[in-house]
Amino acid sequence: MAEVLPLSEAELRLLGSLVRHKIRFLVVGLSAAALRGAPVVTEDIDLWFEDLSDPKLMQALVKIGAAYIPPFGCNPRMLGGPGSEPFDIALRMNGLDDFAVEWKRAVEIKIGRLKLKLLPLDRIFTSKQAANHPKDQRVIPVLQNTLRTLELKSKRQGRMARAKNNVHRGAGWEYWRN
Repeated sequence: MAEVLPLSEAELRLLGSLVRHKIRFLVVGLSAAALRGAPVVTEDIDLWFEDLSDPKLMQALVKIGAAYIPPFGCNPRMLGGPGSEPFDIALRMNGLDDFAVEWKRAVEIKIGRLKLKLLPLDRIFTSKQAANHPKDQRVIPVLQNTLRTLELKSKRQGRMARAKNNVHRGAGWEYWRN
C-alpha cells in the first residue's frame, strides 16, 4: 500500500530542493505541531530560515521553478512558484532563542524520503505563549494537553522497557505491578 503523505509532490519537491542544497531551515508553527502529533489544523506551513540572503536558497528555488519574493509595500516576503502555495516565511519566533540555538534543539522526522527538521513541540508551545495572539491562545490548551500526553506515553514506555529488562534478569510479577 502506498504511503499517504501530508504534502503534494510539488511541495515535497520544493522541500527536497532546500534539503539537497543544504539550506538550514526549520518547520515551525502549527504545521510542525501537527507533524509531532498535536490534533491541530492549519492552512499553511511556516518555514524559519537561518539566512534568507543565502545564495544557495535562491539556487534551490530556481532549480524547481520557484522564487523568493522580497517584501514590497504591504506585501510580506514569500515564496512563489510551483509547490510554494502553503509555505509562509517566519522571520522570528516569539519567546525563543536565535535560529542557531533552536536548530540544535530541533527534532528530525521523515516524510517520504525527506528528512526535515522541526521545532520541538515544547518550543512551539513556548512561542505560542509568548506571541499571545487570540488564535495562539485558542491552541495553547491543545498543545499543553499534547505535551502532557506525549510525556506520559514516554514515561510509560520507559517503565515497560525497564520492566522487560528486569524480567530477563529474573524479576517477577511484582515488578510489573509497580
